[in-house]
Amino acid sequence: MAAPRITTLFLDIGGVLLTNGWDGLVRRRAAENFGLDPEDMNERHHLTFDAFEAGKLSLDTYLDRVVFFRKRPFSRSAFKKYMFGQSRPYTGMIRLFTGLKKDHGLKIAAVSNEGRELMDYRIKKFHLDEFIDFFVASCYVHFRKPDEDIYRIALDIAQTPAGNAVYVDDRAMFVEVAGKLGLRGIHHTCYESTLAQLKSLSLVRRI
Repeated sequence: MAAPRITTLFLDIGGVLLTNGWDGLVRRRAAENFGLDPEDMNERHHLTFDAFEAGKLSLDTYLDRVVFFRKRPFSRSAFKKYMFGQSRPYTGMIRLFTGLKKDHGLKIAAVSNEGRELMDYRIKKFHLDEFIDFFVASCYVHFRKPDEDIYRIALDIAQTPAGNAVYVDDRAMFVEVAGKLGLRGIHHTCYESTLAQLKSLSLVRRI
């Protein structure tokens, strides 16, 4: 029996389409740049970041708890500018999925853990809405991966059976959780590996 036809791609953003927005490496760089205690910053981050990603805290409140709980010799706007400025695109990956959407008439949805202000900035800065049809972001739906409900919401909005969707994420566990719901998964480690797996699913961009 032939596998169901793929009609929809669910894509992670950080680690697949863009660099991670505010991961451990970026936070360490920020701590060095602004002369902060990286261990204290990291502990405070982990105590409050889940609520920020789930859309329950604003960026300003998150920063109040993690950075500006005491007077600093730099401004909040300078820190935000640095924070936002760390995002970079993976242009090859964006070009790949843009091409697949055009070639196969696919629906594309982002399924991502991200705080609202970072999410909004990254969508606009890198024009993600030009090829992504809708965004199931943790800050919008108040569920975070690996909560199964975020994938159920994506399937409901897409009106796509799980067997007709492929999910691409750089976190193996998130791919595994989505697989339990019937989504075909690709654990993204590099462009070449993901391209090969897409080819195995008969999603090959015309050259």
